[in-house]
Amino acid sequence: ATFLVWFGPTVRLTVSDPDLIREIFTSKSELYEKVEAHPLVKQLEGDGLLSLKGEKWALHRKIITPTFHMENLKLLVPVVAKSVSDMLEQWSAMTNSDEVEIEVSEWFQTLTEDVITRTAFGSSYEDGKAIFQLQAQQMVLAAVAFRRVLIPGYRFFPTRRNINSWRLDKEIKKSLMKLIERRREKSSVNKTHQDSCPKDLLGLMIQASNSCADLTMILNESLRLYPPTIATIRRSKADVELGGYKVPSGTEILIPILALHHDQSIWGNDANEFNPARFSGGVARAAKHHVAFIPFGLGVRTCIGQNLAILQAKLTLAILLQRFSFRLAPSYQHAPTVLMLLHPQYGAPIIFQHLSNP
Repeated sequence: ATFLVWFGPTVRLTVSDPDLIREIFTSKSELYEKVEAHPLVKQLEGDGLLSLKGEKWALHRKIITPTFHMENLKLLVPVVAKSVSDMLEQWSAMTNSDEVEIEVSEWFQTLTEDVITRTAFGSSYEDGKAIFQLQAQQMVLAAVAFRRVLIPGYRFFPTRRNINSWRLDKEIKKSLMKLIERRREKSSVNKTHQDSCPKDLLGLMIQASNSCADLTMILNESLRLYPPTIATIRRSKADVELGGYKVPSGTEILIPILALHHDQSIWGNDANEFNPARFSGGVARAAKHHVAFIPFGLGVRTCIGQNLAILQAKLTLAILLQRFSFRLAPSYQHAPTVLMLLHPQYGAPIIFQHLSNP
C-alpha cells in the first residue's frame, strides 16, 4: 500500500510495497537519503553511523565494517560467552534448587551493554561500564522529554533537567576521549598481540551458534514479529517517480517495517502468529517476497552490528537452554510499545527452573 500521512505540518509518503522498498534502498538508493534524527535522538546517537550521511558516513562505514565481519566476530565468541555465563551464574544463585521469577528485559539490556563493553573496550572494561551508566541516565532524561508536550526551543533552556543532560553529554565525551587515547598508547607499545582467545571454548561456542537451525528460525520469527525498529524514513533528493507516482524533491518516505512484517498478503493468513517453521527454507523463501523481512534495514545502510547481535542472541539461548527450563510468568502482560525501539511496556517476567545435573 502507498498513502500519505501527516505528522503535524510534515507530509510523509508511506510505502509498504516490497518492490518499491527495494527500489528505495537498493536499485535507486542514490536518489534517497536518510532523514535527520529528532534533536533528542541526535543527542543520544552523536555523530555516529546512525546519523551521518554522505562521504563522512561512507568513510566511517569503511573503517568500521571489517570489525564486524564474521571471521573477526568469531574471535569474540568467548568474550560474549563470558558475559552470558556471568549473568546465568547470578540467576543460578537466585534459583537455588527451586524456581524463580526474573524480569528478563532489564537483564538482557544489561547483558547487551556488558557484551558491547567487553568486545569494544576490552581491558578498559570498567571505563566502558561507566560510560554506559552515564548514557543510561541520559536515556532516562530523553524518555521524559519525549513524553512532554513539545515547546520549540525548550531543549536550549537552562532548566535543571537540561543542565543535567548537558553535563552527562560532556562527561560521556570526556570519558570516551580518555579511553581512546589510552588505547592508542597501548596499541603503539604492543602491536604483536593478536589472538589470546581459548580455541577450545571458541570451537564449542561457534558450533552452538552456527549448527542449530532451530535457533536461527526462532530468532528470525521473533525479529519478524517484533523488529527493534518499527519504521524508517528516507527523503527524496530529487524529483522521482515511485510506483507510478511523481514524488517531489524533499518528500519524506516512511517505510513501516512492522506493518510489512505482518502483511498477510506476503506472509500468509498466519502472519500475526509465531511460526518459526516459516523460516525452515531460509529467509529468502519465508515469504512471497525476499524484501519482506528487513529487521536490520536494507541496502548500504543495513545495521552494521547485526552479525554481533545475532551471535549474542544465539549464544545466550544456547547456553541458557543448557542450564534452565522456563515459562511465562502469570504476571506477564503482552504490551509492546515504542520509545525509540520496540520493547515490552511492562517488562518480561519469566519463571526459570534450574535443570538438574545428570
